[in-house]
Amino acid sequence: MQSNSRDKDIYIDSEIGTLKRVIIHSPDSGLGKVIPSKAREWLFDDIIHLETMRRQEYDYFIKLLLYFLDREKVAGKIAEIDAPHNNRNFYKPSHPDYFNSTKVLDPQKLLSDILEEEWVKSSLVAAVCAIEFKSYALQQSLLKLQPKELANTLISGSLPGNQLIFNPIINFIFTRDVGIVIKDHILLNKPSKLARLREQLLVKYIFYHHPFFAEYRDKIIEIQDSQQYFLLTNKEKNANKLTLEGGDFMIPTPDHLLVGCSERTSAYAVNQIISTLFQKDLVKKITVIQIPKKRLYMHIDTIFTQVKRNIWVIFDAFTRAGIAKKEAEFHQQYLPIQITSEKVVITQFEKGKEDCPRNFAYLEDLLEDISENELHSKEKTRFIYSGGNIFPYGQREQWTDSCNVVALKEGVVIGYDRNTRTAESFEKEGFRIIEVQELLEKFENKELNPDTLENTLILLPSAELSRARGGSRCMTMPLLRESPLNL
Repeated sequence: MQSNSRDKDIYIDSEIGTLKRVIIHSPDSGLGKVIPSKAREWLFDDIIHLETMRRQEYDYFIKLLLYFLDREKVAGKIAEIDAPHNNRNFYKPSHPDYFNSTKVLDPQKLLSDILEEEWVKSSLVAAVCAIEFKSYALQQSLLKLQPKELANTLISGSLPGNQLIFNPIINFIFTRDVGIVIKDHILLNKPSKLARLREQLLVKYIFYHHPFFAEYRDKIIEIQDSQQYFLLTNKEKNANKLTLEGGDFMIPTPDHLLVGCSERTSAYAVNQIISTLFQKDLVKKITVIQIPKKRLYMHIDTIFTQVKRNIWVIFDAFTRAGIAKKEAEFHQQYLPIQITSEKVVITQFEKGKEDCPRNFAYLEDLLEDISENELHSKEKTRFIYSGGNIFPYGQREQWTDSCNVVALKEGVVIGYDRNTRTAESFEKEGFRIIEVQELLEKFENKELNPDTLENTLILLPSAELSRARGGSRCMTMPLLRESPLNL
């Protein structure tokens, strides 16, 4: 089966095909206003230093994406862009010389575009003020703001004078969780935490009202609560809660979707997704991966991601050997000590055969099956382990997103520089390890070319980014990939 991504603006049928269009959100001022007493409520484990995150870390991420996706915007210009006399917020949509790429998109720019329409502006401001329980007077004040100012306020929570009026939606840098592209359809997410509610509302307005998505409006999927949900008791509501986030979705082959059932994506949502996607004939196979409902894991892309068609990076606690070791330690105990199982439950459903699911005992079994029987890899499936599978580095580096990498193309992925043992494991598997600063210099000097780069782990500075609990995959919502698959 050949990919249908050619001549499309939006199409995803692979995790590792060459990335062509992506949504990211550069850290905004709201991130610099988080106070310790609100950090956990706003889903951060700590407060971060905004300027370090933005200028010394995330800006490299943007340059790298531009070099691979929209080279003319950045090639030969980095020194001038970063010159001390330039505005320090060049990479923000509010900057007059913003790069304004059609390949590397920021929801803040898309939001400011739709706010040019007065009726959209009025509707969205009213909706935001309603969910935030704000006064009619404030609503009228917001309507007086210019589109760029209003877009910044709705995201950062601050008025132009820097007065904080809403909680900042600081998780917006993790655009993976706002929507999932499955072929030429967009599945809108429903966040599990109230802190991300406004974020989802803004994204919904963007997808339904921005001209870029006009021809895809009839391909937007919204999974809904039961019509009688509001009549349920609180206990029943918890059992039938509908939440889904993008970190729990992977599409490794054109007709196969992986869905995590996790802390953030509920079983009720998974059931609705299986029914809806099979009915729309978007995929033929859906594999549900149930993982412990812990913040430590959060989504399935915190425990594994794909690097090449036969290579995956994975957290050892969920591997065959890791589970066997834990079970052996448990059986050596003389007293009945309670432990929480870290074992995943993997159930695969095929369209037309939903009543006869296939089960996989271990995560490696599933990934090997995908690599060898669906991607037809001629090479043996290999696994790169978080922290080199050495205690305590495996657990430490999984916490700082060692397993959460995103492929710019097959075999070229972005990781965090602090995960040194994981990087060593990549190197042992034949990958070039290179810091993003050095790589960009080599691109600028024409010593290396993004088009010919192969088998490379690119390390992004991550002292602040890693404290936000999300890696490079979390920070990207791919809209378009070429397919490397010749199936």
